[in-house]
Amino acid sequence: MRKLTIREEQPGDIASIHALTRAAFAKAKQSDGNEQDIIDALRADGDLTLSLVATNMDEAVIGHIAFSPVEISDGTPGWYAAGPISVMPMRQRTGIGSQLAEESIARIRAFGAQGVVLLGDPGYYARYGFHPDPDLILPGFPPEYFQIRMFGEGPRPKGTVTYAPAFGLRPKD
Repeated sequence: MRKLTIREEQPGDIASIHALTRAAFAKAKQSDGNEQDIIDALRADGDLTLSLVATNMDEAVIGHIAFSPVEISDGTPGWYAAGPISVMPMRQRTGIGSQLAEESIARIRAFGAQGVVLLGDPGYYARYGFHPDPDLILPGFPPEYFQIRMFGEGPRPKGTVTYAPAFGLRPKD
């Protein structure tokens, strides 16, 4: 497979990202079907830190990944959530998601991130250096699916992770 063009989202990509994300998650068992709305809300709230698209040779958007800030209860700064990540259904399992993951990790790290959290299949994301960490908790989700990748030797965070409001995952008081 040829290397795709991966670039930052542009204003003209927004409708394509929305449609792509809806299609990518339409049959996903673990989905609430609102991933496209989460991305729109992240953008509207100013919480879309990094938004990359993969395009084919016709410049059609065939993949997307979003990053947004997270808060950690111990106050550790510089952490972000990866996701949602979407690939056009007929192009899934062809390496597009892998290329997006690798490029986006390099870019968020260059942005100054101290680390990234994500919710996903541990068997899949281990190849990108992600692993569960018992010191970080995302309430309401199986700990083996909540994973981290730390960059550098900074302080290791401990506590509860809170995603941006667009995710609707606020901790219960």
